[in-house]
Amino acid sequence: MSSIDPRDASVDATPAAPSATATAGGAVVPASGPKRWSTWAQFLVMGVVWGASFLFMKLALAGVSFGQIAWSRVLLGALTLGVIVAVTRPRVPGADGRPGAVLPREPIVWLHFLVVSFATCVIPYLCFAWAEQYVSSSLASIYNATTPIMTALMATLVFRVERLGLSRWVGVGIGIVGVVVVIGPWQYHALTGSLAGQLACLVATACYGFSFGYQRKFLSQRPIAPATFAFLSIGVAGLVMLALTPWLALGPVRLDGAVVASLLALGILGTGFAYIWNINVLRAWGPTGTSTVTYVTPVVGVALGVALLGERFGWHEPIGALLVLLGILLAQGRLRLPRRAAAEAPAA
Repeated sequence: MSSIDPRDASVDATPAAPSATATAGGAVVPASGPKRWSTWAQFLVMGVVWGASFLFMKLALAGVSFGQIAWSRVLLGALTLGVIVAVTRPRVPGADGRPGAVLPREPIVWLHFLVVSFATCVIPYLCFAWAEQYVSSSLASIYNATTPIMTALMATLVFRVERLGLSRWVGVGIGIVGVVVVIGPWQYHALTGSLAGQLACLVATACYGFSFGYQRKFLSQRPIAPATFAFLSIGVAGLVMLALTPWLALGPVRLDGAVVASLLALGILGTGFAYIWNINVLRAWGPTGTSTVTYVTPVVGVALGVALLGERFGWHEPIGALLVLLGILLAQGRLRLPRRAAAEAPAA
């Protein structure tokens, strides 16, 4: 799963300590005990829900098609966020200090959100649901963890909104090597279903990376409340899914309790409330702390796949996953090369 872009203009992009929040004037003050525990609870639930999404997709495939999974989760998520925005009516003050409109009025903004909806929801959700017909839910969750690496590549090479130093470039390289190890190309002599499924997962995370770079370049300075931002990303995708109904939603279904519960969890929790939890954690911890959910989701996804579905790994997949994790730590700046080595090469 992807989260709302931490650089959305409505959210302070300065990392805050996990135990502090920012006041309206920008000062950081210690969070109260209940507030602190609430933030931790939302972070953990968000990580569990997003990690469990891969299990939910696998269970739902027993009764519906991959297109029906993507269609239903987007529409359920859009309805959930729509209700939240309609009730709370979040606004961001304009240049004159007056509260702005709940929804943007400029046509170009809606066009940008159309692009974001495809990159954040429509294409990735279809890719992951299709891929899980051929790969395990555990493996899909590992590939989802490559999103920060894809984001670094897109932000640097495509949109040029970031510059990476040597340590972060090394992290991107290690992450790519990890992906190759997870795929295990020596196993394939042709484009098998498993290989195609793994490539579909990478297309999904590449779309997430593209979306974050696109949001930063074209939407980060727009006065849009975070909850509205999340709603527009999912809501516009819902309109796209409605237009695609004849091709995605129609067809035989075999509904039982597990399938229905999985679809509801994917839509209402994973594509609805989780984005609100993400916003709340982002406000309390800043983008650096919030991004650590990247490490929680694959752990949850793998644990649930192994424990509940009996999924197994080849020898190379855990090794590749560790390389991906190491690459993420370097690409996000959480680990750095020794200072002497890093000083030998200028920032890219």
